Amino acid sequence: MKEQHLILGVGELLWDLLPEGAQLGGAPTNFAVMAGRLGNHAVILSRIGRDELGRRAVDILDPLPADTAYLEVDATHETGKVTVVLENGQPRFTIHQPSAWDFMELSDQWLSVAERADAVCFGTLAQRALESRQTVQTLVAQTPASCIRVFDVNLRAPFYSSEIIQESLELATVMKMNDGEVPQVLSLLGLPEYEGSPRDQLLRGAERLLDEFPMLQMVAITRGGNGSLLVRRDEWNEHPGFPVKVVDTIGAGDTFTAAMTHYLLRGASLARLNEAGNRWGAWMATQPGGTPPLPETIRAGIAAAIEQ
Repeated sequence: MKEQHLILGVGELLWDLLPEGAQLGGAPTNFAVMAGRLGNHAVILSRIGRDELGRRAVDILDPLPADTAYLEVDATHETGKVTVVLENGQPRFTIHQPSAWDFMELSDQWLSVAERADAVCFGTLAQRALESRQTVQTLVAQTPASCIRVFDVNLRAPFYSSEIIQESLELATVMKMNDGEVPQVLSLLGLPEYEGSPRDQLLRGAERLLDEFPMLQMVAITRGGNGSLLVRRDEWNEHPGFPVKVVDTIGAGDTFTAAMTHYLLRGASLARLNEAGNRWGAWMATQPGGTPPLPETIRAGIAAAIEQ
């Protein structure tokens, strides 16, 4: 049995209030559940309210392979909620505030797990409030030099700024965003956009970010049903994606990130990282919500396809 890698998902744990009912979510939570399902020791670092939604979240997460022992409980603020309206399968979000995860505290317990982490994933949304922003950035900075630090941009208007993106990129070794976020990020950082085909624009943008931020080792750009592009300083790889019948896209990007991180820790090639991210992201898009059931036959089948 290989030793498990310790992977942290840091940030928002929240409920997506969908037309058909409430689904547990939040990008770091979705990421951690998937990282756990791939065989890692995945820890959710977030904060919930001392309320019904907080209790329900723990009840749902406990049987899943994501460690909830480090969740903080807030006596005064509610568990996070997002009202989601689907338009042609694409989610439109109203993110309520304040939420318990706006007040995450940097405890000794959190610092101790950060100092042992093999990978950590964080985004912009959980940094919208100053207290959580300081917690997230200090925690990421405390991880070992060998730790893969994934900045999964996840822009949710109006909860981001050029400052948050700049500070996060100075900490990250891997940056992940979707193709629609690339021009927004370049603009926020005051970097030029590029002419040419859509792929060339994404490639040049990624190369510019790698030039600008020396700590960064890879930029991952997802393109919905059109696959993804992975860019390092000396190589890049493109994947066309897999055609599937989309139920909703909630959690598909987080699943891509978890699969990519899992294989990065195993030293996989860019082609295999892309294959893993796209296979798992495509599966998630065929399921409702961000943490659907995963039968062992499906997990083993997808893992075998990636190995081939």
